[in-house]
Amino acid sequence: MIKYISTRGQAPVLSFEEVVLAGLASDGGLYVPDAIAQFSPHELVSMASLSYTELALRVMQPFIGDAIAEKDLRVLIEDAYKGFRHSAIAPLKQLGPNEFLLELFHGPTLAFKDFALQFLGRVLEYFLARNKQSLTIIGATSGDTGSAAIEGCRGRKNMRLFILHPKGRVSDVQRRQMTTVPDANVFNLAIEGTFDDCQDIVKALFNDAAFREKQKLTAVNSINWARILAQVVYYFYAGLALGAPARRISFSVPTGNFGDIYAGYIAKQMGLPIEKLIIATNHNDILARGLKTGTYAPEGVTPSLSPSMDIQISSNFERLLFDAYGRDGAAINALMHAKNNRKITLPPHVWEELRKHFAADSADDNATLATIKSVYETTGELLDPHSAVGVAVGRKCHNNKATPLVTLATAHPAKFPDAVTKASGVHPALPPHLAHIMKDAERMHTLPNSKDKVREFIESQS
Repeated sequence: MIKYISTRGQAPVLSFEEVVLAGLASDGGLYVPDAIAQFSPHELVSMASLSYTELALRVMQPFIGDAIAEKDLRVLIEDAYKGFRHSAIAPLKQLGPNEFLLELFHGPTLAFKDFALQFLGRVLEYFLARNKQSLTIIGATSGDTGSAAIEGCRGRKNMRLFILHPKGRVSDVQRRQMTTVPDANVFNLAIEGTFDDCQDIVKALFNDAAFREKQKLTAVNSINWARILAQVVYYFYAGLALGAPARRISFSVPTGNFGDIYAGYIAKQMGLPIEKLIIATNHNDILARGLKTGTYAPEGVTPSLSPSMDIQISSNFERLLFDAYGRDGAAINALMHAKNNRKITLPPHVWEELRKHFAADSADDNATLATIKSVYETTGELLDPHSAVGVAVGRKCHNNKATPLVTLATAHPAKFPDAVTKASGVHPALPPHLAHIMKDAERMHTLPNSKDKVREFIESQS
């Protein structure tokens, strides 16, 4: 049976069910599987004709094992994606010769986070019902995780959901997608700080052992392995559609917290022939700088047109470092506790290992607007600012033009209408099923950037 180990090597080894319910490891690390399932080229060929939900079952099942019976897992997956508003679920759209968009915004909240959180919400409910348990979910969001988590967990039995977002640093549409949800088990907390502040509070609460146990905490951020697992699937879906395993594929991924592109790294480890994973950042470019220089050093967050990527502390990068350091939990534990102002200087062999798999660059707001404009004028496609960063950086880093380049289109343009309108002259309308959020009443609580104040609020709602 597959087991899960912490990147810091100090926490108990857990099963898939225990990992989903725990979220963050008790030693502050992140859980990863002790072995990565492998698909042979012959197996990949046999998977090419599968529907999205059939492929999801095939890709995820080896990491779940007998924690969920196959017939039950099939139902959970089918139910998770039945609300997507495109029959392909994750359709590919061609932008130019050997250049494609993978549209990941056809779920209920118009963002790629729906792929993971529609699945995770159902899995959590499944385990809680089976074990007759209840739990408290806490998460930080830079914009899209919160609404997707709320949509996946709202109204579900035996769970309360507390989502922290940086006050004034998400778009109006993103905020209203969270704050207009009326379900009694949903609490929106606007924190007077940045996303990194929100994420730090969440991690601090998980590291408060007494509070964690009393409240039965779990996480819906991409620190939860089930989030990563569900996102691995669409890399296989796109790669197989474009000719894998006979053809190698490159992916450009707009990323802030590193979870989405880390899922691509896992797909590569499983046997998908990925030539290059391109890390695309906005001007908050810690990941691009880290890969170029070998030094991972936060410089502060400044707001951008792509706010979901306004991040300087990328949690999932620790999972990648764990592999690059030879899966040495003690080394990662020492590294994370010895950080000087969160600065990490990578040893040459680790830096070179990362560069084997990844390329990276950044696109500032001007480049983002220019890309939205040019893509619209040449193809008629409207990109949201995050997807535009992915396209801009992908084009800069994609050297082998014979290899298909797939950019992950992570959000619907209507989530960021001001930037899209400024760049293209076209105002992207919200789909009819979400038009109500711009006039519905909002429910949220503003709190200072304080772990103690957030803990007090959660305790007051018990």
